[in-house]
Amino acid sequence: MPAAEVPSSGTNSVVDNICRLPPDLFTETSQHILIYLQGLASGIDSTDISHKFLQAGVGLNHEAQQEIIRFLLLTFRSAGQSNISADELVSKLEDGSQKWSKAFLQVLHRLWSEHGAAVHAQQQLQASLRIGQVVDVQWRLGMAVSSDICRSLNSPYVTLLLKIAEPSGQMCQKSFEMSIPQFQNFHKQMKEMAALMETV
Repeated sequence: MPAAEVPSSGTNSVVDNICRLPPDLFTETSQHILIYLQGLASGIDSTDISHKFLQAGVGLNHEAQQEIIRFLLLTFRSAGQSNISADELVSKLEDGSQKWSKAFLQVLHRLWSEHGAAVHAQQQLQASLRIGQVVDVQWRLGMAVSSDICRSLNSPYVTLLLKIAEPSGQMCQKSFEMSIPQFQNFHKQMKEMAALMETV
């Protein structure tokens, strides 16, 4: 839970700020984050949330607002990964800070009872779909002058070295060689993918 990740004084400060929010604004902000964690939204619109804070007359600076959003995001994500019940969530939050208002804990209990299972299912789906992320690509042009079966090969080639961050957090390197036509085809396909991704 975030309480274990954030120093107690930091948690108390965030909880103080949360308890300064109007209950309906707190509920709406929490629902916004839960919708994202269920995979029903592409992201958290912090600008929209900040605008609603401003409309409600909440006197919190931008950094304090972002801390609230991060705290709720970490709390719900961690609870989804651990698949804990609403009672366990409230208990852990109370253990993390004595500053919680009973009304806000009741809101969290109700929201987690309604959305917790869907958040957990989405967290499991994301965990099963995780693949490595390419962190760095290096390439080198070389010339093969001979081989076991050909004395004068004189063939150019490209060596690609990929550094990949695996879902486990480990870094690994993969390398492979391509002929110049293969590399040109690879380059063309990468450009097409990049252009396609820009339209998404």
